[in-house]
Amino acid sequence: MSFTTRIAVSALALAACTGDDPGTYPFGPFEVVAHEEITESCVQISLNNPEALFINAVELTTGPGFHHSNWFFVPDTVFYGDDGTFRCTDRSFNEATAAALGGVVFAQSTQSPHEVQAFPHGVAVKIPPHSKLVAQIHLLNPGDDALRLTPNIKLTAIAPAEVQTLLSAISFEDHALGLPGNKQSRFSVECDLAPLHQQTYQRPPDFKLYYALAHYHTLGTRLDVEAIKPDGTTTTVFTTSHHAGDSLGGPIAPTFDMTGYTKLRLSCSYYNPRAETVGWGVGDQEMCVFLAFSDSPSNWGGGAVDDDQPPGDPTILADGVMSYTHACGVFTVDAHL
Repeated sequence: MSFTTRIAVSALALAACTGDDPGTYPFGPFEVVAHEEITESCVQISLNNPEALFINAVELTTGPGFHHSNWFFVPDTVFYGDDGTFRCTDRSFNEATAAALGGVVFAQSTQSPHEVQAFPHGVAVKIPPHSKLVAQIHLLNPGDDALRLTPNIKLTAIAPAEVQTLLSAISFEDHALGLPGNKQSRFSVECDLAPLHQQTYQRPPDFKLYYALAHYHTLGTRLDVEAIKPDGTTTTVFTTSHHAGDSLGGPIAPTFDMTGYTKLRLSCSYYNPRAETVGWGVGDQEMCVFLAFSDSPSNWGGGAVDDDQPPGDPTILADGVMSYTHACGVFTVDAHL
């Protein structure tokens, strides 16, 4: 089945967003046949906003078969083309470029059909004037019946006078996965933020974390993020053992202050009931991703991001879990706050 017959491209007539509530934006529709997986599609929604928008909450309503999506705001002059659905490669879209040109506004939990991302009063993500939303979407229909999806995304803004804190994104990933067959395993990356923070701001990390989201697939059993002090003391920032299909994110309450901490450690745990090794990827493969929002003036990212990086040799823990640790590369870009 061709791309054009699988994805119905809709021309969205979107009103200018100048009020306190930019409103609800439909996109799609999408036809996904039985046992079909679609990974190469992107969506664009123009916001037509002459002024900055301060987004305090995002609500995504999708339905079964909408596996995952990451939503970015970018200038309306980049990834040029009409609103609606398009093949990502036709506009040279990739998430790293979108994050550098704009920023993250929302990420969806795996297979979650409805999700709300809400920040405390006075806290918001700033979307600059003349922006649009762009997302890479991942559709997966494991059932025997065709699905027709008519999703929408709702942005709730607050007035500029209400804004007390602006947020930027943090995202770390571990691509060096190799889940051994018929075993429990744990994969970790330990990311040192101090050198770049010191170089950029002439001080150690001192930002606060407000919201976090995990991303793993059906073999994932847990995700943990820990902050580490120079003396090795660790404190849990965020943890979830929810399954794919549940909400894998939520507010960090109270907010976590990185003052005194220099590193973040991301760890993903799995149980692989199959005989074959499972690596990084879509379909029946796995992922290990952590997204958060902080009040840092920079977007932070990194991890073990080479898709071809081998998992390496494990340490076998006392409970029999195969534990793997990988080096972490860290980068930062200005969040345009």
